[in-house]
Amino acid sequence: MTDWTQVVDAHGAVGRVPLLLDQVEREEVPEAWDELWDRLCLHGETVSAASFAALPRLAALAPACTQALELASAIVRGTLRHPEGEALLAGCPNEVDRLRELVDQRLRTRPADYNRLFGDLLALAGQYHWSASLGDFADDFYAVSCPDCEAEVTIAVGDYGCYAAIRDWDQGDIERRSLRPAPAEELRDPGRWMHATAGRDGQQRLAEGIRYVFGRAECPACASVFNIAEAHTTANLPPALETY
Repeated sequence: MTDWTQVVDAHGAVGRVPLLLDQVEREEVPEAWDELWDRLCLHGETVSAASFAALPRLAALAPACTQALELASAIVRGTLRHPEGEALLAGCPNEVDRLRELVDQRLRTRPADYNRLFGDLLALAGQYHWSASLGDFADDFYAVSCPDCEAEVTIAVGDYGCYAAIRDWDQGDIERRSLRPAPAEELRDPGRWMHATAGRDGQQRLAEGIRYVFGRAECPACASVFNIAEAHTTANLPPALETY
């Protein structure tokens, strides 16, 4: 049992979260859900010890309550923003597995908010880095460093093209080099299952974008060819968390 007198929420308060959970378990109370979001996932991203303590109860509500599923998923997406997030999340593996299954079921229905739910799925699968950075590939840009010469390279994947370039303050993206998307059969996880999931659900733009992000780029400065996913992960995660 959780001792809620010792668990602090995003506002530094104790005791309020279990009362709100009691409310929403009894009936749908919009005001209670609004306050739960404010206390458990402030501004949609700031989590606390209370956030993870609330996950089992949110997961129990999630099969029949969209609000519970969305809030629980948002909390998991914020895991790396809390210094003890991974340790706290490790205390409820069954709930995380159940939430992942529920989100995957919703993705199969091809909802309007597919890309947000896809990000939830990535977080629930432990891919916090990609959950935070992967876009919809309409107009996405990723900043990386060339592993060989350390030049700052802009990776573009979207309607304006799929290329590596040097970003110039006045001229925009110059010295463009076309990206080399990974063949679907050569992808390895997590890119492989990400691509397979998007393809299963008819999300062709997303599936193709994943092939590019997990493909290779030529550095405009030194002409070396490097793995985009590896470079982007290195630029955005501490070494201990670098899994692409």
